[in-house]
Amino acid sequence: MAAGTAPARRAGWVRQRTHPSRRVPWLFAVPAVLICFGLFILPALLGAGYAFTNWDGLTSPRWLGFGNFTEFFGDSESIDVLLHTLEISAAYVVGVNLVGLGLALALERTLKTRGLLRALFFLPAVVSPLVVAFIWKFMLDANGAINEALGAVGLGSLEKPWLGEPTLALISIVVVMIWQFAGYHMLIYSAGLQSLQAELREAAAVDGASPWRRFRDITLPLLKPAMTISVALSTITSLMVFDQVIALTGGGPAGSTETLGTYVYKQAFVNGRYGYSAAVALLLVIGVCAVAFVQFRVARRGTAEAGR
Repeated sequence: MAAGTAPARRAGWVRQRTHPSRRVPWLFAVPAVLICFGLFILPALLGAGYAFTNWDGLTSPRWLGFGNFTEFFGDSESIDVLLHTLEISAAYVVGVNLVGLGLALALERTLKTRGLLRALFFLPAVVSPLVVAFIWKFMLDANGAINEALGAVGLGSLEKPWLGEPTLALISIVVVMIWQFAGYHMLIYSAGLQSLQAELREAAAVDGASPWRRFRDITLPLLKPAMTISVALSTITSLMVFDQVIALTGGGPAGSTETLGTYVYKQAFVNGRYGYSAAVALLLVIGVCAVAFVQFRVARRGTAEAGR
C-alpha cells in the first residue's frame, strides 16, 4: 500500500512544483493588460456611460437616459451631418476601391519599374492625413497652385473655389482621401492577384476569352476575399473621417462638409457638451461595427457559395 501511494505522492509533488511556473508567462502580460485597460477599455466604458448623461466636463453628470440619442435623431442639423458622412463614405469606398484595383491590375504586368511604382503609389499612405490635407488645402485655395496652374495654361474659366462651394468641397475631400489611400488598397488587391492561379487565366485566354471576360468571370470572383478586406477598411476609414475635413474645410462652408467625427469634436470641445458628444460617438462606433459585421457576413456567404 505504501509502495503504491509513493509514486502518487511524488507525482502530486511534481505538479505542485511545476504548476506555479506555468503561471509565470501570464504574469508578464499583466502590466500590458493593465495599461491597455487603463488607456483604452476604461475610457471607452466611461465614455459609453457619459453618453446617457448631461455633462459639461465641470459639474457632476446628470442622468438623461436616452435623451441625447433622441435629440440627435430629432435635430435637423445632426441629420445633415449624418447624411454628409454617408455621402463621403459612399463616394470614397467606390472611388478608392476602383482606383486601387485599377492600379493593381495595371502594375500586375511585368515592368522593370513595377516595384518602384508600387512604392511611390503607397508612399502617401504613410504620411499623416493631417499633413496631406494641409498640403492639398494650399493647392485647392482660391489663389492656390491648382487655380494658378489653370490660369497659366489659359484655362482660367475652369478656376473654381474648390473649398468654398458645398458640392465642390465635398468632392475635394473625397479626392484628397482617394489620392492618399489608393496605394494602400492597391497593395491589398495586388496581394489578392498574386494568390490567384495563373493557369486559370491562361486557360481562359487559350479558349479565346476576351480580357474583360477573363476579368469578370475569373479574376473578380477570386478577388472577393481581398475585396472584402478593402471595402471594410475603406468603409471604416470614411465613416470616421476627421483629419481631412478639419484641415481642408473645418466643416464649412456653412456646415456643408460637417461629418460625425468633426461634429463630435465640436460638441465636446467647442460647445462643452461632453455627454451629447459621447452619445454621438457611441452611435458612430455602433454604426461602424454593424457595417463591418454585415460586410463580412455577406462576403463569407458569397465565398461559401462560390466554393460549392
